[in-house]
Amino acid sequence: MTLRARTGGAGRKVRTMSRNVGRVTRRATHAGGAGRTGLGNLIELGAVNSAGDALIAVALAGTMFFNLDVKQAQGQVALYLLVTMAPFALVAPLIGPALDRMRHARRIAIAGTMLARGLLCWGMAGAVLHKDPVTLLPAAFGALVLSKAFGVSRSAVTPRVLPEGLNLVTANARASFCGLVAASIAAPLGVGLIAVTNAAWALRIATIVFLAGAVLAIRLPAHVDTPEIVTESGAASDPEPGPAAETARTSGRWRTLLRVGPVVGEAMRANAALRALSGFLILYLAFLLRTEGFVHPVSPNVALGLLAAAAGLGGLVGTAAGALLKARAPLGIVFATLLIATLTAAVCALFFGLVAALVVAFVGALGQSLGKLGLDAIVQREIGEEVRSSTFAVSETIHQLVWVAGGLVGLGMSIIAPNGHIALAIIAAALAVTLIGLLSSRAARRVVRRREKHTEGEPTVADTAA
Repeated sequence: MTLRARTGGAGRKVRTMSRNVGRVTRRATHAGGAGRTGLGNLIELGAVNSAGDALIAVALAGTMFFNLDVKQAQGQVALYLLVTMAPFALVAPLIGPALDRMRHARRIAIAGTMLARGLLCWGMAGAVLHKDPVTLLPAAFGALVLSKAFGVSRSAVTPRVLPEGLNLVTANARASFCGLVAASIAAPLGVGLIAVTNAAWALRIATIVFLAGAVLAIRLPAHVDTPEIVTESGAASDPEPGPAAETARTSGRWRTLLRVGPVVGEAMRANAALRALSGFLILYLAFLLRTEGFVHPVSPNVALGLLAAAAGLGGLVGTAAGALLKARAPLGIVFATLLIATLTAAVCALFFGLVAALVVAFVGALGQSLGKLGLDAIVQREIGEEVRSSTFAVSETIHQLVWVAGGLVGLGMSIIAPNGHIALAIIAAALAVTLIGLLSSRAARRVVRRREKHTEGEPTVADTAA
């Protein structure tokens, strides 16, 4: 058999396999009526976005954490945590409100985030090749900001493409799960490409991925864009604005976002606790497993790899669980997740060791993933379209802030208190206080509601006289 025949046969097998994978993927993303409403297209667009972000991450990733000693790595990671907050200085006050104003042209806005990142990736490829940090750093910052903008836009759009019979938690979980799968495929391919060529080629491939994403965004169904209704006075307005939108007109945007209502507020506080737990565990356990005082049956690098695998598996299981849940009470999911995380931290504090560290890392990642799915569903259900993007932007900013705070606390405790029993006991106590506070406020609200109903049902003086 000639080389040409062998190459042709291999090419046909690759094409057949690609078509089969595409067919299975399309069947999964378009199930339950998602293909009819446009949710399937939005899920596929999210997968493309995750693949592009994964290629950027592996292209720009360094090996400082593994190559530096513990003390040097701690300083580098602390700086990295503070740098991750920088994009959110733009996302909350600027990006969210801008996306709200563009809700009549959401497809163009989403396509714009994709196109701009494609151009930035092309610029970063040249900067990496010529070792030009002046170009690379601003471009990387811009790509991160635009990635957050895409996430906010996708979350705000989801209710408009939700098919009947499918709840928001499941829809969000499908999107997150497909994104994780796409990133899991793209990241090792990017690593292999970098090993054969260089990081610039991974960024060039990311350019192609994002350009394809821009095309997919334009091809989203037209009802993704909120229609405008022209009133008799000639002014355009949104049909049936939600309660948050009505408040926005009278109270101002930022005041509205700080008064999101008790249900959204409780979900945000519970998620803040889960995000802080995740940030704490990642940094505390990562450095604790590398210290000489922590005795375990494997080497520190193997233990660190097991920790990363446990956290990754926890996020994947949490997303898959969200896709399978049929519950229509996302706040219950958030509270149950916080309860499980609290109990797990308490038990692992008593029996701390390598196994306990892996278990609590798994549950922490699962809680962050599942809790966010519940919060997104609550915001999508409770917040009017006029301020939905801004609410998501503020929510993401708050939760990134508490994640960084948790990470910094974990980093500090790995230095001053490298004892897993004490650290997890403190974390379990903090989570328990948060949970009790949320349950108490919820119970107090129910009591007030009952009193109001009872008062409304009592006869007035005039009724008694009559």
